[in-house]
Amino acid sequence: MPTLYLSHGAPPLADDPVWPGELSAWSATLPRPRAILMVSAHWEDAPLALGAVEPVPLVYDFWGFPEHYYRVRYEAPGAPALADSVRKLLRAPGTPVQDVPDRGLDHGAYVPLVEMYPEADIPVLQISMPTLDPVRLMEIGRRLAPLRDEGVLIVGSGFFTHNLAALRHAGGIPGWSAEFDDWGQRALAAGDVDALLDFTRTSPAGQLAHPRTEHFAPLFVTLGAADAAGELDTQRSVIEGFWLGLAKRSVQFG
Repeated sequence: MPTLYLSHGAPPLADDPVWPGELSAWSATLPRPRAILMVSAHWEDAPLALGAVEPVPLVYDFWGFPEHYYRVRYEAPGAPALADSVRKLLRAPGTPVQDVPDRGLDHGAYVPLVEMYPEADIPVLQISMPTLDPVRLMEIGRRLAPLRDEGVLIVGSGFFTHNLAALRHAGGIPGWSAEFDDWGQRALAAGDVDALLDFTRTSPAGQLAHPRTEHFAPLFVTLGAADAAGELDTQRSVIEGFWLGLAKRSVQFG
């Protein structure tokens, strides 16, 4: 299977006239996954945690939206077999793993999945990020890479730029968002992993584009899963452009 990093949007993504179609068209080009492993910007928990091993209600981790966004359902099958594989791959090298059985999929997971796999008929497992350290996250991705050979689609779900506070004072596409997106596209195309790992210092406006780095962090799990297979040079941006001033760049390896 390929491995993906996607910008997941917010609940109103479903109302956008373009973006849902882009996500749907992307999934149509992929081999059908046996299961999906989601790493979302919206779940940080240490030690690394497994959630929604069996189906549980979604996590509506947002506030102040119209009521219909809280009625969205995504009742995908549980993924206990995938959870067992993740435990084996991560525990063997000494990475502690915990189960959080009542933690459902958050909007970083289900919002894009509703558009990509609307039938909700593929087992989905979400794991937490136990750290925001890019090096450690990339190593987690490397350890999870064998799942790709078992038909598992590994998805890092974040946002290529993410500074909601700065957007309140900006009109159109802010310069910091456009500059970071351009830099990120070039770094990915060049396979410059060192620059990406140190993005807060090597990128233009990195600290404005990501004042907190949790939305860029899932990219490093994707990079690790691609690097383990020697596929960093297969990178391509599948979705580009901006949504409310934020870069929605989404990439595929393999």
